[in-house]
Amino acid sequence: MIPNKVTTTIDPEKCIGCGLCISVCPSKTISIQDGKAVITGTESLQCGHCEAICPQDAIKVSALDATLICKTFEEEPHWLEFGKPDIKQLVQLMRSRRSCRNYEDKPVPLETLNDLVKIGISAPSGSNVQGWSFTVIPDRNALLTLGKYVMNYFKSLNRMAEIYPLRLLSYWFAKDELGQYYRNYYSRIAEAIDEFENQDIDRLFHGASAAILIGGNKLNGGCPQEDALLASQNILLAAHAMGLGTCLIGFAVEAMKRDSSIKQYLDIPQTDDIYAVIGIGFPKEKYQTVIRRKPVKIRYFHEKDK
Repeated sequence: MIPNKVTTTIDPEKCIGCGLCISVCPSKTISIQDGKAVITGTESLQCGHCEAICPQDAIKVSALDATLICKTFEEEPHWLEFGKPDIKQLVQLMRSRRSCRNYEDKPVPLETLNDLVKIGISAPSGSNVQGWSFTVIPDRNALLTLGKYVMNYFKSLNRMAEIYPLRLLSYWFAKDELGQYYRNYYSRIAEAIDEFENQDIDRLFHGASAAILIGGNKLNGGCPQEDALLASQNILLAAHAMGLGTCLIGFAVEAMKRDSSIKQYLDIPQTDDIYAVIGIGFPKEKYQTVIRRKPVKIRYFHEKDK
């Protein structure tokens, strides 16, 4: 459900009636009466635009949590104006972040993982629902146990893919999903399972010492998958700035999507879908330059002549 309860309060002693709060409110919650801003609407997105723009600190949105302050570094509370951030450094950060598959045998402090979640929720969300969920796997042993559950799912899938009649049924009735899996992934997955179980080689989490699982509940409204992925990007970039390596683990997402026992083991409600699993650790890798990308095709649309 999209949040719409009004929790905004305005101090009439501080308010100067400038109207800035009205200009940025998407819900028409505030209006000017007798030269002062007052609450007249019955709905609010609880976005905090009004609180952020008020030059007199006269507005507070009580639904917003003031305790979400990072502990591993000192934040700068002031808003950066449009055009003020260093675009060159921002792009350098974006291009320097790479998927890490070689980690030190060193735990990530729990406070750091918690701060990454806090940074993640600074992302935008559809209708400001903020309906995401975060599950932190804080140590290597717990991560390996999750890996066993994921590997068990793919062992079961491999056994199914080995059966030709099932692949044939999939071809006719399931858009050849099982056949495509067999052709594209079966051999690599079988090799990875053998390495994980018999050779102590982790090709799932690549030796990461922790993970953050990001999900959402469709029943809350909004855009849970998009919201989770936007939060994930925040975490990926922040982790790099903190000296950490990260890697998105798509196979774990797929396993949790199809095997409900994994979420049950992690105490994740079955109503929550997991959209991103981020392996995190201190990287062994050190690159020398940013890399190029594949060519991108940009489409342009112009108004057609009538």
